[in-house]
Amino acid sequence: MGIDVIMVGSILSAIATFAVLVAIYAATTVKDPMAKRVKALNERREQLKAGIVASTSKRRKNITNRNEMADKVRGFLASLKVLQEGQVLKAQTKLMQAGIRSKDLAFVVIFARLVLPIVIGTLMILLVYVVDYFPTWGPMKKYGLVAGALILAYKAPDLWLKNKVDKRTHAIRKGLPDALDLLVICAEAGLTVDAAFGRVARELGKAYPELGDEFALTSIELGFLTDRRLAFENLAKRIDLESVRGVVTTMIQTEKYGTPLASALRVLSAEFRNERMMRAEEKAARLPAIMTIPLILFILPVLFVVILGPAACSIHDALLK
Repeated sequence: MGIDVIMVGSILSAIATFAVLVAIYAATTVKDPMAKRVKALNERREQLKAGIVASTSKRRKNITNRNEMADKVRGFLASLKVLQEGQVLKAQTKLMQAGIRSKDLAFVVIFARLVLPIVIGTLMILLVYVVDYFPTWGPMKKYGLVAGALILAYKAPDLWLKNKVDKRTHAIRKGLPDALDLLVICAEAGLTVDAAFGRVARELGKAYPELGDEFALTSIELGFLTDRRLAFENLAKRIDLESVRGVVTTMIQTEKYGTPLASALRVLSAEFRNERMMRAEEKAARLPAIMTIPLILFILPVLFVVILGPAACSIHDALLK
């Protein structure tokens, strides 16, 4: 195959060392997530207050008060005429679903998507074709390395965002049935919807911080926005889950038609618990198929060496005699 085994082993060793260092750093620099969430919620509360009580000029000033780096990036992208409104809205939606409140970072994501392929592609071309760092590689291998680096550099911002969105969505899905049970208790106790969301956010803040963050933000928006329907729609936009959209639809119908909230939420909670149990059963059913490849690659060769190794040594010694 023309692959240098020593070089591949060195690369794998470097990757393993880097992973160990990252794990040690992550374990020794654990921060309290509550302070960051409280700060973000307070900023959102102040923004909602400014949007309601400020004059038109102050509101315009608040909207145009952007991050300086994001302004520069946005101006650069606008000068290149590559900035599309739909692309910006899509990036902002992904950032909200990833738990990042700053909309200005959407321009940074688009800028990274544009610049990273140029920078990394140029470096790989210089490394492969100019410096000739891999002299024993054929033309197809060199072309595959450069093309793979370009594709990975272009997809890196989207993969990073998708990873954050998937992790956050999984954490929210895990705690949603418990949150609905608490909402049912709050509704039967006579609390209003915004007070119920705030209470659930306080109770679930430590067990499910992502869900508590979203419920706290919805409670704030319910208290400040003139249209309560908009607060529920914002919750559905920030969480990419079909179950959350079902909860939002139930809340909107309850606000509009006055239907009983507790009974509807109790039915939804039971459905979500059944879905969670079905997902667990599905993972358990897939486990034998998933374990087949590691069993063949890692366990069976070791068993063969342990079982057949002594016999092979004995046969070899007998033949030598």
